[in-house]
Amino acid sequence: MDAVPSALPPLPWPAVAPRRPAEGTVARALPPLRREAMPVRAPETLHPALWLGHQLGRQVVQGVPSGFPALDAQLPGGGWPRRVLTELLQPQCGIGEMRLLSPSLAAVQRGGRLVMLFDPPQPLSAAALGQLGLDLAQLLVVHTRCKVVAGTDSLWALEQALKSGHVGAVLAWLPPRLRAERLRRLQLSAQAHDGPAFVLREPAARQRPTAAPLRLALRPAGVDRLELRLLKRRGPPLETPLLLELPPVLSDTARQRARAAAVSARLSDLQEATFVDLG
Repeated sequence: MDAVPSALPPLPWPAVAPRRPAEGTVARALPPLRREAMPVRAPETLHPALWLGHQLGRQVVQGVPSGFPALDAQLPGGGWPRRVLTELLQPQCGIGEMRLLSPSLAAVQRGGRLVMLFDPPQPLSAAALGQLGLDLAQLLVVHTRCKVVAGTDSLWALEQALKSGHVGAVLAWLPPRLRAERLRRLQLSAQAHDGPAFVLREPAARQRPTAAPLRLALRPAGVDRLELRLLKRRGPPLETPLLLELPPVLSDTARQRARAAAVSARLSDLQEATFVDLG
């Protein structure tokens, strides 16, 4: 049997002579090809996840208005973001966090969606929540730290609520010293949640990185006033804190007494000075 050659010889291509212009015609040089300059698009127009360093990041969907125009102006998307975690750091509970979040939570309820509260550290007052505009029929409080079954995960219910996609807003008081991977799991679960998701943590968490795209520090600033510092956002840092006027919950008499107590407390903090005559 004849052996098959390892390589076939190249096929002879017929030589083609270059065409010559006909007699009596003048050859004309073709103009050089011009490449049209492509318009340069700004990076922030290519994808919603891109923005310049001096700009606020854009959101695919509009944020939920916070009820405070000064705060909305500093939040990417013009309000509390959806499908991500919003981390609030506070020294203690009851400094005005419910009054801060109640306008957005009430707006979610007016849209016919449920609001879930996870592990509030203190019993909630139905009358106070109703005064803030919340609908108690669309408010579900979940306590996950009862430890009815040994070895259960207290964050499992929160993750399932975020993944379900049927909850309008979530507010959760997280346990202290939460590991970074647990917070990352919550952030991944929040991507399926079409609404705001707030997690409240201790101030010491400020020293640790967070998977939440938005982190704020809360501090009381007097009667019915709250100071906010934007520690992390999709955009440039905000050097000066925001001072918000909260909806009042005390009567006029109680507010006057609270202001008088605050003034007396500041005066009592003054240290006595000793004057020495050096003359």
